[in-house]
Amino acid sequence: MKKIFLIVLLFSIYSFAQEVLDKIVAVVDNEFILKSELDFQTNMVAAQRKLDPNSAELRKQVLNSIIEEKLIYAQANFDSIMVTDEEVTNRINYQLEVFKQQYGSIERVEQMYGMSVEKIKRELRDEVQKSLMIQKLQEKNFSGIEASRREVEIFFNTYKDSLGIIPEKVTISHIYKNPKASKTNKEKYYSLAKSILDSIKNGANFSDMAKKYSEDPGSAAQGGDLGFVKRGVFYPEFEAAAFTLEANQISDVVESPVGYHIIQMLERRGESIKTRHILIKIKLDEQSDLNTITFLTEIRDSIVRKFGSFADYAKKYSEDNDTAPFGGDLGTFFINQLDKQLLDAVSKLKEGEIGFPRRIEYSEGNYGYHIVYLVKRTAQHLANLDLDYPEMKKLADDNKKQKKYAEWIEQLKSKIYWDVRI
Repeated sequence: MKKIFLIVLLFSIYSFAQEVLDKIVAVVDNEFILKSELDFQTNMVAAQRKLDPNSAELRKQVLNSIIEEKLIYAQANFDSIMVTDEEVTNRINYQLEVFKQQYGSIERVEQMYGMSVEKIKRELRDEVQKSLMIQKLQEKNFSGIEASRREVEIFFNTYKDSLGIIPEKVTISHIYKNPKASKTNKEKYYSLAKSILDSIKNGANFSDMAKKYSEDPGSAAQGGDLGFVKRGVFYPEFEAAAFTLEANQISDVVESPVGYHIIQMLERRGESIKTRHILIKIKLDEQSDLNTITFLTEIRDSIVRKFGSFADYAKKYSEDNDTAPFGGDLGTFFINQLDKQLLDAVSKLKEGEIGFPRRIEYSEGNYGYHIVYLVKRTAQHLANLDLDYPEMKKLADDNKKQKKYAEWIEQLKSKIYWDVRI
């Protein structure tokens, strides 16, 4: 099934399209496709795939993709597909986190787009809503489509000569732990937050203190302003304190998983609140890391000495909430799919071995430690239906969905107005 263009591209198109008077190159339902949009997306696809942006065939393919996307959006409107404000907000926050990781900081994101993070959120909102509507309609139509065993066999027999060599793959599990700040360390940063709060109570300007001390890159430059947000977006500890405040009231020091907050209520509109805050992060020290490494080493030793299975220890102690209930199972991966951290962790392990604790970074400034268990290693080989059935089924599923998708698009084209004008 064809993928929707990334939200970041759509947002960039919005900015680019304002700069020139555009020619309409196509119409779908009541929406126009502008030349600037087609030019921009063609250039982006060409850059990603290292193709000639002046290729007429590429330009035609990109235009078809845009048309298909707008056809689906029109059908989503006809079908009254709904998305909630919370879903839109969560997707925008996720997208901003992706931007942050891509560019290094929220400040850098603001520089790249020439506007504040709050304005970026506002500009993204319409496109994110459209994207979610399209996604929901696609899921409604295609999420349940699967190839039967017989269809997988037919797919394999049809394409086996073109499948070539299947790379080496590994099945891995892990037990993950976050380092915990020591009591002494927590007290140090609590004291800092308390001293900032005392200064504000004694007349210091909240906004100035936020700009000087807050370690929230998304709000510090705006004096800690978090804008209007509905319940359910912030950490529960933050909201428990924030929703009890009156206008202009300032909270005591509040602890959440990211650190200590000083919160001020600015305005309330029903279930939405506008607050600002100062965040003081609790930094970890060497002892925090050492305690975590020691703990994981002891778990590893216990498993090696047959005091319990890896899965049992993962269910009991791992802090990866996505994999712990499944015994730490991370899944099966081709070796070239692994990022450097996981590749380093499994490259020298033999099947059935458990590595020693390793540090793993999962976002800027956030890390933990884990031990990795190599459940199975399969050497590279010619495609084999028995050895590679999960991969063959996925390919067969995708092939079936692509055929159904193409039929669906033709149906949409037959009942929704569209016209190419180039």
